[in-house]
Amino acid sequence: PNYEAQFASIRESRVKAMDETPTKAGQAVPGQLKKACFWPVYGELDEICFPFFASREIKHVEAALGLNPAERAVLLSNGYRAYAHYVAGTGITRAPCWAPTRRGFFEAQTVEPEAALQALALIGDLYRVEGTPPEKLSGPRKQDHHLEHAKPVVERFFAGASERFAAQGLLPSNPLAKALAFARDRQGGLDEFLTHPDVPIDTNDLERAWRAIPMGRRNWLFCCTELGARHVGILQSLIVTCRPPDINPYDYLIDVLRASANIRPAVFRN
Repeated sequence: PNYEAQFASIRESRVKAMDETPTKAGQAVPGQLKKACFWPVYGELDEICFPFFASREIKHVEAALGLNPAERAVLLSNGYRAYAHYVAGTGITRAPCWAPTRRGFFEAQTVEPEAALQALALIGDLYRVEGTPPEKLSGPRKQDHHLEHAKPVVERFFAGASERFAAQGLLPSNPLAKALAFARDRQGGLDEFLTHPDVPIDTNDLERAWRAIPMGRRNWLFCCTELGARHVGILQSLIVTCRPPDINPYDYLIDVLRASANIRPAVFRN
């Protein structure tokens, strides 16, 4: 019930983030495990849930988030086409994460250091604007701050990217060409944070939260059954959501179990 309450809260969030990370759960054939996926989602109140699905199919985004999003909803995500499909079907706004854009130029440093470093410097300026406002801002004041300080940087970044893309003369396989194309294709969403003060610049909060799953893969390697994987997702959802408000997960789980025991004592006595 606690997990379902967290998940319902995330679905009702106007701004939420979603990602996907692979896992192995259940046997496909004797001696071979099925490839499956956790689809971590992050809500406005720093709630995190790890719904489990048996694949990376597009339909699972709809199953997780539902088809009736909040009014003026915004979804932060990576470039996977499942999210574009969901946005098109529900009419919500999609805000791509700036981190993959930055990663492309970071990787291009080895072949085109000058151009890549120029792009990285501008992206760094954006993060400084986002991370060091004069005070804790929200609502219209935060939007005004973004329009004054971040919008000129975004405009310089995309003007430079378009100019470089037109004059590059590089093969499509060149890392810089890939980074430029990646940024240009997402220009219409990468500037969403300028006019939506509640939209963060990236999904780093979510990415930090779902590290529990890759760390788990290193430790427990896989789940014997799909039911076991769902239980892993439920428990990790409760534990990881304790971290942003600095709640001790052990104390929280003891409190929850005691409350549950008072409500349904026969279950625990048996």
